[in-house]
Amino acid sequence: MAKNQQKYSIEFKEYVSKLIVLDGKKMIDISKELKIPYDTLQKWVSSYRKKQQEAKKSKQNRLLTASEYKELYEAELSKRLEIEEENTILKKAMHIFTQEK
Repeated sequence: MAKNQQKYSIEFKEYVSKLIVLDGKKMIDISKELKIPYDTLQKWVSSYRKKQQEAKKSKQNRLLTASEYKELYEAELSKRLEIEEENTILKKAMHIFTQEK
């Protein structure tokens, strides 16, 4: 009794997993739409999530050099300054629009 199993490429499995994990598509809908067994999708998604977690852990465990740390610090500082500037502008605009005439 040989099952009629279809082979899917790694790229396809990853694409479908991204649809579910990142785009928030429902697994049951994808299963029906692509005619892939639900439990097969569960395995793909589980594997994809595990790979994401491992990549995140390895990225966190990586040590930064002084120059990399400086670049990150400067990027965060510029982001913070930009946000503070935007907040100041918004506060001024709010003050102007809320004044009674």
